[in-house]
Amino acid sequence: MSLFAELKRRNVLRAAVFYLAAAWLLAQVVTQILPVFDAPPWLLRWVIVALAVGFPLWLAFAWFYEFTPEGLKRESEIDPAQSIATHTGKKFDRLIIGVLAVAVVLLVTNTFVSHKGAGLSADGDSGPVVEHSIAVLPFLDMSAGKDQEFMSDGLAEELINLLVRIPALHVTSRSSAFSFKGQALGSPEIAKRLHVAHILEGSIRKSGAQLRIDAQLIDARSDTNLWSETYQRPLDDIFAVQDEIAAAVVAQLKVTLLRAVPKSEVVDTKAYALFLQARPMSRLHTQEGYEQSNALYKQVLAIDAGYAPAWDGLAYNYRRQANNGMRPLEEGYQLAREALEKALAIDPDYAPSISALGRIALDHDGDLAAAARYLERALALSPADPEIIYTAARVAEGLGRLGLSMPLDEDALRHDPLNPTLQNIVGINYRYAGRLDESIEAFRKVLQISPGNISVHYRMGETLLQKGDYAAALSAMQQEPSEAWRRLGLPMAYHGLGDKLKYDAAVADMIAIDDKTRPASIAAVFAFCGDIDRAFEWLELAATSHDPNLAPIGVDTLLVNLHDDPRWLQFLHKVGKAPEQLAKIEFKVTLPQAIGGTASAAAAHP
Repeated sequence: MSLFAELKRRNVLRAAVFYLAAAWLLAQVVTQILPVFDAPPWLLRWVIVALAVGFPLWLAFAWFYEFTPEGLKRESEIDPAQSIATHTGKKFDRLIIGVLAVAVVLLVTNTFVSHKGAGLSADGDSGPVVEHSIAVLPFLDMSAGKDQEFMSDGLAEELINLLVRIPALHVTSRSSAFSFKGQALGSPEIAKRLHVAHILEGSIRKSGAQLRIDAQLIDARSDTNLWSETYQRPLDDIFAVQDEIAAAVVAQLKVTLLRAVPKSEVVDTKAYALFLQARPMSRLHTQEGYEQSNALYKQVLAIDAGYAPAWDGLAYNYRRQANNGMRPLEEGYQLAREALEKALAIDPDYAPSISALGRIALDHDGDLAAAARYLERALALSPADPEIIYTAARVAEGLGRLGLSMPLDEDALRHDPLNPTLQNIVGINYRYAGRLDESIEAFRKVLQISPGNISVHYRMGETLLQKGDYAAALSAMQQEPSEAWRRLGLPMAYHGLGDKLKYDAAVADMIAIDDKTRPASIAAVFAFCGDIDRAFEWLELAATSHDPNLAPIGVDTLLVNLHDDPRWLQFLHKVGKAPEQLAKIEFKVTLPQAIGGTASAAAAHP
């Protein structure tokens, strides 16, 4: 008898098929169950190794042994006339079909859920992970002097900026992806916290004018390497390397593109290095940081005045300095506007600068119609950029359309789940909408992400004031680490508790320090405390000084005591925020449905 016939007669072939089917089923089950118990990724690898080692042992067992009515016997001890191998083979056939059916059901279910994806729910919890999702972690600086961190971080950030321009790809924002920097966490755990399926990581080593860049794409669900590459290039080729990495990610994830993969903008490498150093200085959000960042951006522009991102960065610094009292308001916003106009003269489709002009129109000019036009265009050019989505939400909020602003904020949070600022904004929106318990829960999540985050205790105190829990509100205000926010919160808490002596002292302190910088916020304090005349006085000062905090007055529930006063509608008309004025402003954007999905266009009117 031939070997094949003997293998068939002894059911070795059926046993092999059954083993492979059962191993596949077990791997499917283990892959889905292990993450539930936070099991380390090496455990799955050892399961697969054990299954591989067991395969030849199983085949040997099937060759030498046979199941009989009397139990397990060696095949050599069985009279061929008494063998029931044929009957056993039919049982194997049924087992194989059953195991394959269960495995296919699991595979299809897992694939459907993975592609459907639901992102973060309204309370911030994660849903199933979408297939086409990725987080780019900060690259490691492997240079001998460990002095190229700005380059390694900058490369990762530029890759994020490239990938976020692909609408079909869900890309985690920089602030969330970089929050794990320096932490000894594996890719599966990071991906789990960011709700993504894939991780892109790597390192950079600079020696003279030469770069060595290592990059690898990981499927975090199985902790397997999908792609890796090493690039040995001159420094001048860094833009080509960025493009090649982005193209490799798109190819590996099989992303469907409506247009070509975005390309990096090529700029003088010395200017580019200065640009990468300027960005982190800006993010210090200190006077010294802004000044150093401005100086670096100006050096970039002295080398290449046609680099739009540098103009955009400069505009951001000017606006932030103005908002924080580090530069006169009018001067800061005028400089920001001029820088953005120069950026758009270079690249009329540069979405971040279009969005920034919308923010100026909203916060400083009070021109909501212009703000809506800018953000419609910015979103059309870059619909997955969380910064632009966030700004669009502020425009919708200024228009009084919470039904649009809240889904936009939640979508931005899906792209940037560990961003405390976004979670804070969601909490404020819940307060505006009267969803007070959800508001408090959102603020608690901010404190879990960033315990020392300023304004969060104050914002929680505002919500507690509206709930009428004045003692808890006072406690929250007293825990606020920022003196500026605490000065605004304490008068309202003391008023709620009926402590007039402390209220008067807190009001005097607030006006003495914040009268020039926060008139709209002072107006809200007086409005909540029922001092209507003083509230309107401060609103007039806020309008005269173009206070950015006037933007959401149409939805801010701290001002509800003013709504029955005839001066309220008069003031809203004056600043272009009366309901009939807002209703005429079209703002058509596409509402998000879930990660990777969109819904119908939002209506022009609330």
